[in-house]
Order: sequence, then C-alpha cells, then structure tokens
Amino acid sequence: MIVVTTPTGNIGRHVLGRLLNAGAQLRVIVRDPRKLPQAARDRVEIVEGSHSDPKVVDQAFRDAEAIFWLCPPTPQETPDAATVEFSRPAAEAIRRHGVRHIVAATTLGRDTPWQEKAGMATASIHMVDLLRETGAAIRGLALPGFMDNALRLVDSLRQGQMVGAISPDKRLPHTAVRDIGEAAAGLLLDRSWTGQIDVPVLGPEEYSYNDLARIISEVTGRAVRYQHVPYETLKARLLASGWPEAFAQAYINMLRAKDEGMDNIAPRASAIIGPTSFAQWVEEELKPVL
Repeated sequence: MIVVTTPTGNIGRHVLGRLLNAGAQLRVIVRDPRKLPQAARDRVEIVEGSHSDPKVVDQAFRDAEAIFWLCPPTPQETPDAATVEFSRPAAEAIRRHGVRHIVAATTLGRDTPWQEKAGMATASIHMVDLLRETGAAIRGLALPGFMDNALRLVDSLRQGQMVGAISPDKRLPHTAVRDIGEAAAGLLLDRSWTGQIDVPVLGPEEYSYNDLARIISEVTGRAVRYQHVPYETLKARLLASGWPEAFAQAYINMLRAKDEGMDNIAPRASAIIGPTSFAQWVEEELKPVL
C-alpha cells in the first residue's frame, strides 16, 4: 500500500497519475474527495481530512509500505509551523506503524553554507530531518524553482511582464512538476533503495529570469520582459496580501540564498534530471493558457 498526500496538488496529481497507470495499490489523504478525478476515486482508498491531523495520518498510515509526503505551501505564522510542526503527527504515525519508505518533497540547500539561513528552504530541510528520526528509508526530493510557477503569472504575462526579485541574469536550475511527479513515483514503485539522503531533481538546463522571459516571448509570440524588483518591495507586497511577517521574511531569505548560489551547488552527476526543457514546457503548458 502506497499513501499519497496532496493528490490534487501540482505535484501530487502527477504522482497519483503515474502510480495509477502502474496499477499500484493506493490510499490518498485529501480534504475534498470531489476534487479527485472520477477514475481515481474508483480505484483508491480515500482518507478524508488534512495530513496534519493526527487521527487522519494514523488511519492513513496503517499497513502502509511507502508514503509520498508534501507539506502544502500555505502561509502560517512561521515557516517551521508550516513544515516541521505540520509534519510532527505524521512522523509519530510513521514510527508507530513501522512505515519503511518515505519520498518527501523538499528544497535544495542541504549541506551548503545557506542551510541554516535560507528561510523556507531551511524549514523544509528541518522537516526532512524530523522524518529521518523515524528510522524509515527516506529520499528527500530536493527541488529548485518550478517551471510551472509561471502559470501563476498569467495575468502579468499577458501584460508583457514577469516580475521577480532574483537578479535578472542569475542562472538557476528549474524543473517541471510533471518530471518531479515521475521521479517520486519511480522511487515509490521500486523500493529497493535504503538509507536517508536528499536527491536533487533538476531540469536539463539552467536559466536566468531574462532567459525565461525571452523563451516565453519566442515560443508564444508575446513580448515578455523580466521586471526586477527589490526584495523590500516584494516583501511589502506579500505582507499586503496577508502573509504573516515571519513567513514573508522566510520567503525572502530563501530567494536571497538562491540569488547567492545555493541552488547551483547541487551536483548534477547524482541528480535526477527531468527531460522537460523550459521551451517545451511553455509550448505544452503555458502557451495554451495564454
């Protein structure tokens, strides 16, 4: 039995689809089962509720062999509340039920100079540390920025702008969530691995935000430019949208760490390299929406 959290989320839905195609025995934790595709509802066991709820995870992890774990990116009072404390009931249930394999979505940054000062990335690393304490075999999928984040910018892209605080010419790894889902599902299906390590999941190339804007322009035929804003301006916008101060600052600290090179240290030789280029992703995912 494999348990999938966030089965309707950006990454979780790809994990679920791949596992369904493989014929795996599945159980999902979901707040609203109506958001699951009908074909999935007919083939999986459903535990309704939040995977931060001790009763929910206790029910879901009973007799489970493996778990896909992802903390939803919901702003809370502190980044540790959104990751470590969110995961604490799950860690207790994993230990209690003797779950042997966990695949957890996390960030790049472990074993770098930024590990303890990268805000949200630091909290995510601490979350995996908590799961490691259960004694289960763990693969932390260490993730860079998502190509799919551009889908959140559709309105501004239609106006010809892509706004961000990272330096325009800073080249960084990016990956498509469908490739993350494929990597996670592959590990959940073939559980011959042991130990506790983080594995980067990277795209085939590194891109600056000027590169991303140029590629969007070339593929879609819409002129788009990257508009660089100061970190203070971005933080003010986050606070105005309702983010708690500590959470907004943690997000800014993570972006600064990326800007300073945290994500570039990830060794590509030992990483899972997804096949999707940004140009391909724009053609297949962004262009139809625009």
